[in-house]
Amino acid sequence: MGAEVAAQHPAARRVFEEAGAATGVDMLALCREGPEERLRQTENTQPAILTCSWAVASVLADAGVTPHLAAGLSLGEFTAHVAAGSLRFSDAVAVVRQRGRFMQDAAEGRNTAMAAVLGLDAERVAAMCNEVPGFVEATNFNAPGQVVIAGEVGPVAEATARLKAAGARRVIPLAVSAPFHTSLMRPAAARLELVLAGVAVVGARIPVVANVSARPVRAPDEIRTSLVEQMASPVRWEQSVRTLQALGATTFVEVGPGTTLAGMIKKTAPSADVLSVEDQATLEAALARLPAAAARGAADGAGR
Repeated sequence: MGAEVAAQHPAARRVFEEAGAATGVDMLALCREGPEERLRQTENTQPAILTCSWAVASVLADAGVTPHLAAGLSLGEFTAHVAAGSLRFSDAVAVVRQRGRFMQDAAEGRNTAMAAVLGLDAERVAAMCNEVPGFVEATNFNAPGQVVIAGEVGPVAEATARLKAAGARRVIPLAVSAPFHTSLMRPAAARLELVLAGVAVVGARIPVVANVSARPVRAPDEIRTSLVEQMASPVRWEQSVRTLQALGATTFVEVGPGTTLAGMIKKTAPSADVLSVEDQATLEAALARLPAAAARGAADGAGR
C-alpha cells in the first residue's frame, strides 16, 4: 500500500518520512511489510491510509494536477483538508492516529457490527432502523441504493432481516472494528475536539465539502466543527458528490488505496469523469488523461 509510488517518486517518499516523524511509526515499513494484523488496528490504519493518499496527491501536484474542490469520506475528509491547505500533513497524520484510538476506545466492550444495504432508498433504511429496538442507525449514505447501517450485533441482525424482507437486494456485513459515525462515537468526538483545539487550522484555499452537512466549508471554526461532528454523525457522501457537481466538478480523482469511492461517485454522477489513483500504473494512466481536464479547469479531488 503506497510503497511502489514511494519507491519511484521523491515527493511520495518525503510524505512517508514526514508521517514517520509525526507519529513515531515507520509508515513506509508498515505499509510495505505489515504485518496485516498490525495494519488493521484502527490507530495504524487511519494514518497509513492518509499517508498513502497524500503521497499520491503530492506526486500529482508535482505534475501540475491539483484540485479546485475537495471532499473525502470519513477519514478522507482530513486528506481533503491537507489538499486544501487548511491542515498541515504532519498535524493531520498525528491527529488521525489519535482519532483511530479514540474510536476504538469508544467501542470497547461493545459487541457491534456494520452492514451495507443495497437496493433500498436511504429514507426507508433510516426509518426501518429507527423502528428496531436497541442500538442500530443508518450511518453512511454512500450512493443511490447504498446505505450503511451500524450498531449492536443483535439490533443490526434484526434490521438486516427486516430490510431483506422489505426488498433489499443484499445486506453485506462489513469487516470493521467499531460502529463508525454512530452516536456511540460521541465520547470519541469529544476527545477529538480537545485535540483539534490545539492544532493549527487555517482557511481552506479551495472549498471542502463536509461529510456531516454536504456543504462546502472554508473557515477554521467550520472546519474544526465538521471534523468533530462527523465522527458521531452520518456521512452524507451521495449528497456531497451532488454538491461537488453543483459547484462545477466534472472530473473526480480518488487518491489512495482502493476504488470504493470511484464506484460510489460513478453511481451518483454517471456523467462525470472518474479516476482512481493508488499505484504506479494508475498514476501513469491518470497523468495521461488529466492534463486536458486540468486545462479545462475541471480537475477535482475526492480523497480517501
